[in-house]
Amino acid sequence: MLRSTRLWLLSALLAPLLVAADQVTFTRQDDRVRIEIGGKHFSDYIHHGWPKPCLYPILDADGTSYTRDFPFSKNPAEVPDHDWHRGVWFAHGAVNGHDLWREIPEKKTGRIVLDAILESRDGPAGVLRLRQRWESSAGTILLTDETTLRIARNSAGTVLDYEVNLLATHGAVTLGDTEEGTMAVRINEALRVMHGKNKDKRAGTGHLVNSEGVRATPVWGKRAAWCDAHGPLADGRIIGIALFDHPQNASHPTWWHARDYGLLSANPFGRHDFEKLKDRPDAGTRVIPAGGQLVLRYRLIFHRGDEKAARLAEQFSAYAAEK
Repeated sequence: MLRSTRLWLLSALLAPLLVAADQVTFTRQDDRVRIEIGGKHFSDYIHHGWPKPCLYPILDADGTSYTRDFPFSKNPAEVPDHDWHRGVWFAHGAVNGHDLWREIPEKKTGRIVLDAILESRDGPAGVLRLRQRWESSAGTILLTDETTLRIARNSAGTVLDYEVNLLATHGAVTLGDTEEGTMAVRINEALRVMHGKNKDKRAGTGHLVNSEGVRATPVWGKRAAWCDAHGPLADGRIIGIALFDHPQNASHPTWWHARDYGLLSANPFGRHDFEKLKDRPDAGTRVIPAGGQLVLRYRLIFHRGDEKAARLAEQFSAYAAEK
């Protein structure tokens, strides 16, 4: 008994020394799962207290934030708009006619609710698996999902793989054609192409660029394999966020709901809105038959430097080759 107690104490003392620099660990809390890399805070998967889950904040090893703070905290340098744009999230604005993207009570928008944490696996590549319910404002279950997050940090930055399996467990699911969606991140204000709002709108120092070489505001609505937002921080360092659309995804290369005010979002269902097909309102609509599924895979890379320094074209080729 004494020997086992001594071994336990020795393990407890040595544990902090045994954590690898890039070890990903998960700690379950009441309203979130805290995620650390190398013992430092990377993000929280916040699953209670808001109409849908999200990852916030997204932090580098030195504490640099890649995401906007609003609405979690007030930052005078930020524009407090679109309070449903929180960190990194997955949602859609037309699910069997219900809006689960925006959060406007008077419009009876829906919600995404955590059903269960299926797995949290620590390691150099951490894995978090979740099951969630997509509900109307009245509580009707529209579909369920099984979402898998894979997280690792390497010399290129921090890699977040986001795989969502949409399951038509409660009847057929119609994912409607709308620009409001789908795999999204609301970026650090310093990375914005434009700053301010309305009459105060002015050019920023951030950049948007896609895999086709389209830059800035015209990126919106275009199809591309990936899109990147990057820009300089106050101290001159350049950071960026790249979002990859896996070639096996529906409608690859996807359309981009990428806004110059700080939204970076891949949307495989918004063809009518993005291509301005006024006579074809359902051009991008996709139906999952009852009992069926739709798997969507994305990769986010939180990197330093611009798209060339981060070698995004090369990194996408490697991602595309993954099965």
